[in-house]
Amino acid sequence: MTNTKILVFAATGNIGRHLVTFLRETGHAVRAVTRDPGAARLPADVEIVPGDLADLATLDACLAGIDAVFLLWPLRAGERFPAVLDLIAARARRIVFLGTGGVPDLPFEEQDRLVHDCDIESTVLRPSTFAVNTLWWADQIRAGDVVRGAYGALPMSLIHEADMAAVAARALTGPGHDGATYALTGPEVLTQAEQVRVIGEVLGRPLRWAELSRDQARQRLLADETFPDSFVDVLLDGYAAMLAGPPPALTSTVEEVIGVPPRSLRQWVADHIDDFR
Repeated sequence: MTNTKILVFAATGNIGRHLVTFLRETGHAVRAVTRDPGAARLPADVEIVPGDLADLATLDACLAGIDAVFLLWPLRAGERFPAVLDLIAARARRIVFLGTGGVPDLPFEEQDRLVHDCDIESTVLRPSTFAVNTLWWADQIRAGDVVRGAYGALPMSLIHEADMAAVAARALTGPGHDGATYALTGPEVLTQAEQVRVIGEVLGRPLRWAELSRDQARQRLLADETFPDSFVDVLLDGYAAMLAGPPPALTSTVEEVIGVPPRSLRQWVADHIDDFR
């Protein structure tokens, strides 16, 4: 798909900003959807439009004249998801969907099925744990050398948001991705305690993990005004299930799609180092 016009939902988010940049660098016209266009801070040549996935009436204007759509579902409920897909399928030729586990009533398999059944070219990106989630510890790291949390032995493969965006850009603009579901991971598996150590090494500080009970961690998260209360038990239940299961398997998909290996956690921290200081 050359010289396409691509609609990017969540365009001002961690992944969306990288995606907008990659698409503009390769000569594609971008329409960026945000709930607050005045605060978008996107390049001047990007068309910015107001829109909200929670309000279907706002989406018609967003989708007019669009060839391909990048969709990341930001809502904690999936009841509007099929209707949004219907609107996209009626107007666009291609969709790239980045799924997450933050929708309790819409499991991964159902998300994938709905996207691939919407009768246009479709690609699903199924990422491992977002490296940006380590920013949940930033306040503790700025305050001292100890990070307190539950499930420190939980192994994860953290993925850089730029790698997710790079894969999405290829799937939105190139051939060979229709019908694919891509499992995306970073290059390594690290426990939460090891992640804290790596962050400390990049910062030049001896950070360490201090284990909390689940209840202690729950109360800490509930007291955090920046963390949604409705997601606290979803997160902790997910962590418990992950710890009880097999360790995450690494994939080579990022490198196969974009031609370079995925970025490490060390690289991610270096890219976000000011957020920890």
